[in-house]
Amino acid sequence: MKSSLYHRLQPFARIVAVTACLWTAISVLGALQTYSDNLRAGVDSHYPALLATWFVEYAVPLIVLSIVLSSALTRWPTLIARPRNVVALFAVLVLLFQPAQWTWMAWQRGLLQIASVQDAWQLLLKMLLVGWFSTTGTFAAILAFFYFRQARERELAWQRSQTDMLNLRLALEEQRMLALRAQLEPHFLFNALNAISALVRGGDRPLALHGINLLSDLLRYVLSASAGTTTTVAAELRFVQDYLDLQRLRYGDRLRMHVDGADALLQEVPCPPLLLQPLVENALRHELDCTEGPSDIRLAFIREQDVLLVRVTNPVGKDAPPNPGAGLGLANTQDRLRLMHSEASLSAGRQGKRFVAEIRLPLASAD
Repeated sequence: MKSSLYHRLQPFARIVAVTACLWTAISVLGALQTYSDNLRAGVDSHYPALLATWFVEYAVPLIVLSIVLSSALTRWPTLIARPRNVVALFAVLVLLFQPAQWTWMAWQRGLLQIASVQDAWQLLLKMLLVGWFSTTGTFAAILAFFYFRQARERELAWQRSQTDMLNLRLALEEQRMLALRAQLEPHFLFNALNAISALVRGGDRPLALHGINLLSDLLRYVLSASAGTTTTVAAELRFVQDYLDLQRLRYGDRLRMHVDGADALLQEVPCPPLLLQPLVENALRHELDCTEGPSDIRLAFIREQDVLLVRVTNPVGKDAPPNPGAGLGLANTQDRLRLMHSEASLSAGRQGKRFVAEIRLPLASAD
């Protein structure tokens, strides 16, 4: 109960303090202007008396109006939610506050000695010209302030909602990226273990042990790269070369891959972890596992203005399906590229006698 009362008093106290300071400053300036006008007109006057008159006659009623209206709008903001409510407030101002203000000012000036109806009429005519501008101006200024504050609060609420939506979307995208990565890593591990199991079945224990050592190095990279959302194309190329060393234990000299365009730029281009390995793995599986001869896999890095093209190609036999590489690896890579950058993309398909998988990576972040 005490805490609720305290929180209610805080805004009210601020309203009283700000209103009193504002109208005191206006009274100081108004009295100074009157004093200056009197000096120019040769009228003897005293500034403290003028200040007291300004504050008591003009400022006190408007302080009351400002406090009451500001407190009401703070407590009930819906009072100005509709135009008819504003009209009703202005009617209250005209019918209740304005006569009270005139009566106050007439009393301060000693004009309430009314002996006849004619005196009352003369007083009314005199008062009609007093206080209209300051009263309506105060009313309009307070309404404008509260309209501005409501608009600002709506804008801040909208910004908060947009921020919350963006944070939620980012969290969802991160969870999706983690799910895709969790899906891809077992897939990679399964294929790497297949290469080692082939060596074990062949009875070559030293070669199998060497393959296990290579696999442990690959797994260390996978674990370290998976700790972040991005790595570099250069790091991915080194990982692919280590992966090919492992697969070469299985395929021997049949595994051949030509790399073109690998320069220092690759150190600066960000990409998702395990980007190149699924492309190379598809090329291996759909060439070496389907033919008896050596492979002809080509990996090229090509810069085109603000885009880095990463192209992996391999021959496709006449009896191969139209899109032999459209498996889990490529679909997963395409999703992860889209999540990393809206302009990153992967296209894959048969072009003549070769299957071509091409990645487009924007270079803006690398410049």
